[in-house]
Amino acid sequence: MSGNASPLIDWNAFNQARAELGSDFLRILGYFKEDGAKSLDAIEEAMRNKSSAALVRPAHTLKGEARQFGAELLAVIAEEIEVVARRCVELHTTPDELIPQVVKLRPMFEDTLQMFDRETNPLMERRPGGFGRRAIFG
Repeated sequence: MSGNASPLIDWNAFNQARAELGSDFLRILGYFKEDGAKSLDAIEEAMRNKSSAALVRPAHTLKGEARQFGAELLAVIAEEIEVVARRCVELHTTPDELIPQVVKLRPMFEDTLQMFDRETNPLMERRPGGFGRRAIFG
């Protein structure tokens, strides 16, 4: 899969992180999964509370961690949330305009993690109906 183009993942960045982190890669990727989920929870809570200030830090954290692993589209949306939230803080406005981005974030995060899992777990099925599988006709 790592050679395939993906709108969600920059596989070159992912593989570079894997090479640089070596034996620590899976552990640190696990931290990304945990920290990313916490950041998402904080972002969603901040939106429910219409708190621009509370959006900035978790969006910034998610952006940086996503970029480290090549989750570029996730990083771009997190960065947009961070930038707009900072502007809203300066202008003393609510972050209502960010609702569409925040709504996209969790499904995108989950899709990204699923792709990471497929790439890092050799036991996960990569392609349905590959070599050695019997076709089932019914």
